[in-house]
Amino acid sequence: MKAVVTSVTLNQATPLGHRQYLALALPLIISGISTPILGAVDTAVVGRMPVPAAIGGVAIGAVIFNTMYWLLGFLRVSTSGFTAQAEGAKNENEMLASFFRPAILAVVFGLLFIILQQPIINIALPLIGGTKEVSAYAETYFTIRIWGAPFILVSYVIIGWLIGMGKVKLALATQIVMNVLNIILDIVFVMGLGFGVAGVAYATLIAEVSAILFGILVIVKTNKVSFSKLKLSMLLEAEALVKMVKVNRDLFLRTVCLLTMTVIFTAKGASMGEITLAANAILLQIHYIMAYLIGGFANASSILVGRAIGGKNEALYKRAYFLSAQWGVLTVVLLTSVIMLFGNELVSFFTTITAVQETAASLLIWLVIFPIVGFWGLLLEGIFSGATEAGPVRNSIFMALLLFIVAIWWLVPTYQNQGVWLAFVIFSLGRSVFLWLHVPRLTRGKFMSS
Repeated sequence: MKAVVTSVTLNQATPLGHRQYLALALPLIISGISTPILGAVDTAVVGRMPVPAAIGGVAIGAVIFNTMYWLLGFLRVSTSGFTAQAEGAKNENEMLASFFRPAILAVVFGLLFIILQQPIINIALPLIGGTKEVSAYAETYFTIRIWGAPFILVSYVIIGWLIGMGKVKLALATQIVMNVLNIILDIVFVMGLGFGVAGVAYATLIAEVSAILFGILVIVKTNKVSFSKLKLSMLLEAEALVKMVKVNRDLFLRTVCLLTMTVIFTAKGASMGEITLAANAILLQIHYIMAYLIGGFANASSILVGRAIGGKNEALYKRAYFLSAQWGVLTVVLLTSVIMLFGNELVSFFTTITAVQETAASLLIWLVIFPIVGFWGLLLEGIFSGATEAGPVRNSIFMALLLFIVAIWWLVPTYQNQGVWLAFVIFSLGRSVFLWLHVPRLTRGKFMSS
């Protein structure tokens, strides 16, 4: 069978080569890195304030929201995978259901977060740690931004559905609208009007509300699937519901493990003082940009794998796998070169505080190592998500978390913050190796005739 893929909008079949793969991947890369760039701008704007506690407060506030939202990151990932498979099989009813099932969940969870906001902040701040001043900034940030919870979660579904349908440029436009608006409002509220940490939170809240309004408008105006055909029986179809629950459960548990690692990492930095916490926060922002850049290729492969499985096209599946590997290696070379050549300049962008700059500079070697050991795990997660096989993803992250906990316990007493970063690199390596071991079984399971 010939490996084929459509253009960026997946309307016309053409051979799947590097140009076609990049035409799909590049908008997803831009969309992906726009998310950590948003966080990076938040950190950079607050970094212009003369107190490290403000950077730490936003960092801790961001960890709380990342914990909440990343736990529900399956809303985007599974929506994309199920939608891609439905589109590959040309099943219009399932295309509709793959949007509305997770959208209902998104609204319910968003409202629960608002209702439970006080218990969440009361538990999270003592758990993460930090000084009284840092905690005060974090609480200010949290109590404002929490009102955007239903909007940001529904936007996950919108973006995931658009990506699964192959409308990557529209997904990109939705995310760019949110992030550009956030950046503009950050600068206006914080640097222009002097609102400080509260200004960063208000900017994010307004941007999140605007994104969902724009996304809904995009779907209504451009979608060719008839929403008038939607019926309750489609949403309640037993087999599809069971599969969605299983996949989302596994992705949820995967995220629990990932966020457990992130919270431990942040808490260890917080216990070593405001300077260390601020330096770690800056390097984590750079790490997120690197991870999301690689994740753009993972998202492209997720679409292609979903289409390949839905359309029973093994050649397309294998081609997507090898193109992911090739472009992943090239991306690693680019990222490591940038950090080695311009690492200090990147740190200086985030803060003008000399002590924070010096501490962060001493840790840059770990950002050079991270993409080398971590890129394959990130790419493979895209492939497994497109196949809607989340069990191996869950298991591999769990094993990597165990390695991380052992490494933290063993390394930190001797190496302090350097030990924290070494444990993080060990986690990233384990994430790649453990998931790679599941690839042969995935291929056999999806294409039994091969």
